[in-house]
Amino acid sequence: MNINIYYGGRGIIDDPTLYVLNKMQGVLSELRVNVNRYNLYEMKGEILTLPQTLKQADGIILATTVEWYGIGGYLQQFLDACWLFGDKEKIAEIYMCPVVMATTYGEREAKLQLANAWEILGGLPCSGICGFIENTATLEIGGKYDALIEKKAENLYRTINQHVPSFPASNHAVGQRVAIQQTTDLTPQETEQLSKYVSDDSYVQRQKEDIQELANLFRDKLKNEGAEDEQEYLSQLQKAFHPQPGFSAVFALDISEKPRKLIITVKGPKLEVFYGMVDKADVEMQLTRTGMEEIINGRMTFQRAFMTGARTKGDFTAMRMLDQLFQFGGETG
Repeated sequence: MNINIYYGGRGIIDDPTLYVLNKMQGVLSELRVNVNRYNLYEMKGEILTLPQTLKQADGIILATTVEWYGIGGYLQQFLDACWLFGDKEKIAEIYMCPVVMATTYGEREAKLQLANAWEILGGLPCSGICGFIENTATLEIGGKYDALIEKKAENLYRTINQHVPSFPASNHAVGQRVAIQQTTDLTPQETEQLSKYVSDDSYVQRQKEDIQELANLFRDKLKNEGAEDEQEYLSQLQKAFHPQPGFSAVFALDISEKPRKLIITVKGPKLEVFYGMVDKADVEMQLTRTGMEEIINGRMTFQRAFMTGARTKGDFTAMRMLDQLFQFGGETG
């Protein structure tokens, strides 16, 4: 028979839980039980891998000390690891005896928490030990509690040896039907390594700096691309410009995929082209990017674009002047 002890206390000399565990371990050894103890405070970096040690266990003892509130972080972390990485089929065969000593209020609640947790995992909780021990000397002097401790150890042995059945528990049903376990592609070792990185402040700070550097790089790249994008078509329009004496107008071309309109301002021989906004345009025209490319390359005129569906509003006389103002070659309006 193999029984594992998982101790979640701090390992201080006057911890009453250690006294109880030593007594129980002594009794189990006399009964020729192979006992393995895992002091979680000594194995902080390995807790996530400890569910693997359950594979050879017939029973376990979950032990902790309530020093101010609850079962403590080490034992909770072990239970979390059992939920995430434990073999649920194996856990369903394992009897668990909770041992909780308290130097403050809360031993009964902590014992119940351990029992509930083990039931949700699918395991078999059995009667445990809990008590309020203000001073460990209370246990050591006189030995009046030794018989109770030894009796609990013997009961655990008998329960495991005889495979004593237990009634189905609603906690077990909750674990099977309601609680949805998140799947993960990471092994316990990989998860442990990731946890180490996350807890390393210097590593996290370096990652933040790298992310910020990448963000700045992409932001600058987008700015440059945006600046280049707002130069598109300007030089072609300026080269193709043929001023018409006495003609003035403002054109706003809304080109698809462009965040701002292409503004063309003509005042006699003066031309101004830019991407932006104007209070009022004489002509507003919506063009696809493909349509604008066709016009710039001389394969279509503004008039033909209007006739084939480009939405246009404003002064249509001014609109017809576009093909005279900008002569790209190819078609003529």
